[in-house]
Amino acid sequence: MTSAFTDPVKFEPLPDHTQLPESDGTFVKNFQEHPQSILLTESIWPVLERLHPDAQFCIGQDSGIYWRITEPPERGAEAPDWFYVPNVPPMLNGEVRRSYVLWQEHIAPLVVLEFVSGNGSEERDKTPWKGKFWIYEQVIRPAFYGIYEVQRASVEVYHFVENHYELLPANERGHYALPQMSVELGIWQGEYKNVDLPWLRWWDDRGNLLLTGEEQVEQERLRAEQESQRAERLAAQLRALGIEPEA
Repeated sequence: MTSAFTDPVKFEPLPDHTQLPESDGTFVKNFQEHPQSILLTESIWPVLERLHPDAQFCIGQDSGIYWRITEPPERGAEAPDWFYVPNVPPMLNGEVRRSYVLWQEHIAPLVVLEFVSGNGSEERDKTPWKGKFWIYEQVIRPAFYGIYEVQRASVEVYHFVENHYELLPANERGHYALPQMSVELGIWQGEYKNVDLPWLRWWDDRGNLLLTGEEQVEQERLRAEQESQRAERLAAQLRALGIEPEA
């Protein structure tokens, strides 16, 4: 005779990233969000490669972070506009990640960023088990949570300290320091992809803007152009003195 105490308990295996939906059917809310994510990723990539010479890190853009099992499954996920997780493989079992599953990986993102498209109430919602702020603070627990509002040209950065978020003060440059990455986060007014906006950007810990590949090429082009102009002016001055520059 068996009892409830002696019968073997059968557990259903928890789903992994290949068994969970990678989209909830919604679409990006405006044309600025996609280039904003690309700008953040491309400019920080060299920093992350230096921090992780073993290439063990991943970046998510509008990708789901599954934190509990629900029905439908999508209700158990948050999809930050941008996030970075250190010390995890960029692929799983030879496959590109479809989502980030906390019960499978255990390591929390270091940085989660949300881009506000409304009035910001959704990103600051502390309603237990439903609000984004509550879920990030109480369950997912990234070390840094940023709320970026392009319409207000502002970003709030929260730091996880002793089981709750504290608003991080800006430094003397108006940036927010993330010492684990030796970078700062802040607002940069300028043109990117033919659009002039207050973009969310990275700086190094000395206050130097981290450039994209295109910006680096343009910077080098301008530097070469300036050097050529200086050489031409010097040559003209020498000729005015009766000296041929070639000589």
